[in-house]
Amino acid sequence: MLYAVVMSSALPPFPPREPSDASGLLEVGTAPEEPCLRADAARNRARLLEAAARLIAEHGVAGVTMEAVAAAAKVGKGTVFRRFGDRTGLLMALLDHSERQLQADFLGGPPPLGPGSPPLERLRAFGLAVLYRSVEHLDLQLAAQPEPTRRFSHPAAGSLRTHVTVLLRRIVPDADCDLLTHTLLSSLDPALIHHLTRECGMPMARLETAWLDLVARVTRTEPPR
Repeated sequence: MLYAVVMSSALPPFPPREPSDASGLLEVGTAPEEPCLRADAARNRARLLEAAARLIAEHGVAGVTMEAVAAAAKVGKGTVFRRFGDRTGLLMALLDHSERQLQADFLGGPPPLGPGSPPLERLRAFGLAVLYRSVEHLDLQLAAQPEPTRRFSHPAAGSLRTHVTVLLRRIVPDADCDLLTHTLLSSLDPALIHHLTRECGMPMARLETAWLDLVARVTRTEPPR
C-alpha cells in the first residue's frame, strides 16, 4: 500500500509572527538569535515574504533579489537587508516558513503523517511528505541551503532529525537511531532529489518505492504491499 501525500505547490500564506507563539512546535524559524518581533515588524516581515513568494511564482528563484523584493513590496532596499541580512537569509526565511507547515503536519496533522498511526506508518508517510515537498520547492531549497558547516546545525534540520529519531526509537529501540536517522534523511537530500528527478529523469513512483524499501530495511520490517 502506497501512501497518498498531498502537498500544495504554492507556499502557504505568511501570517505575521507575533511576539509570543504558543503553538508548541519545535523551533524551525530563522536564526535563534533573532529577537521577538513587534506586531508591526511582524506584519512587515510577512509582507516582504509574500512579495518574495510572488516573485518566485512568476520568475523562479533566480528572479528573487533584494532589490526586486523591495520594489515588489514598495519599500526601500535597506528595509529588506535589515530584515533578512542578505539574499540567502531571505530565501532561508521563505524555506523556514514551509518547514513550519511541514512540522505542523507531522506533529499535529491527520494520520498517517500526524499522531494517531503506529510509528512505522508515520515514518513512511514522513519521508513521502518530505520527498514531495522537496520536489515542489526544489529550486528554493537548493538556493537556500546553508553552507556545509551549518547544514546540519540549522534548527530546521534539527527538528526533522528529532522527529525521525523519536519514531525510530519506538520501532527499533536496540539500534543506533541517531545515525540511522542521518542515513534515512540523506536519501531525501534536495541535491540528490534534483539529480535523480531532473538529471536522471527518475519518476516519483520509483523514489516513493525506494523510500518505503529503505525504511523497511532500516527498521527490519516488511515494506507495505
